[in-house]
Amino acid sequence: MVCSSVMADSNHKPIGDDIKNVPIFDAHIHYKEPAWGPYPPEAVIKLMDKTGVAMALVSSTPDQGTIKLWKYAPNRVVPELRPYKKGAGSSDWMKAEGMIDYLNERLDSYPHEGLGEFHVHYIDPDDIPMLRAVAKMAVERDIPIHVHSGAAPVEMFFEFEPELTIIWAHAGMSEPARVVMRMMNKYPKMYADTSYREDEILYNGKITAAWRKIIEKHYLRLMVGSDTWVNDQWDDYEYLIGLNREWLSHFPREIAERIAYKNAEELFDRKISMDQIGTR
Repeated sequence: MVCSSVMADSNHKPIGDDIKNVPIFDAHIHYKEPAWGPYPPEAVIKLMDKTGVAMALVSSTPDQGTIKLWKYAPNRVVPELRPYKKGAGSSDWMKAEGMIDYLNERLDSYPHEGLGEFHVHYIDPDDIPMLRAVAKMAVERDIPIHVHSGAAPVEMFFEFEPELTIIWAHAGMSEPARVVMRMMNKYPKMYADTSYREDEILYNGKITAAWRKIIEKHYLRLMVGSDTWVNDQWDDYEYLIGLNREWLSHFPREIAERIAYKNAEELFDRKISMDQIGTR
């Protein structure tokens, strides 16, 4: 697992149109129940094939969606366990009775390789025992947590368990680039997916200065994602992956390939290539 940051040589030629030949690891897919009808597993894999997405990190509400997609295409899915189910959603999963037992049972029954993506909208002192237990569970099982939050909850998780690996969903979503840089500098075991950040990274056809600095310094711990949290995102899947390829095209091959799929190869101990396209 690579956890260090390396400054890239920004004078290297951008990968440009060759980015279309690079496999993508989509580090932020949800296969939620409303998608099961309009987008059955075979339709999801066809979309991945069409866009050159060789593999994806998948979590779902409920978890049955993740397992459904993984069983259909185990060669293309890295499953992670979302703690959302009947009676436990993004704002109250920490308070759900029996949650730790539920997580342990699902992790014991299926090959989930992460906990999340889950939300921590704010830090409620009453939730701290649950959050601490989740962090401990992840360290003991040697899996990352995938957290949708601002900076403060991420810092709290690292205080609980300094050896924890965290994937910061949306690179903090609404946190400014300076905070993203500070967090990436401070925590060498923090990765980030850039879903919903594409328009900040690439603005008017150019990479913004603040994000160029982040990407060139921390490309060893960044991944792209689509965040198919509603069916509209599935409807726009080709556009979303195309948008990620567009901003990646502005960087040298070393950076582009790292973010597109090589970081995920190391994080999840997988081999990812275009040879997976058309397979299950």
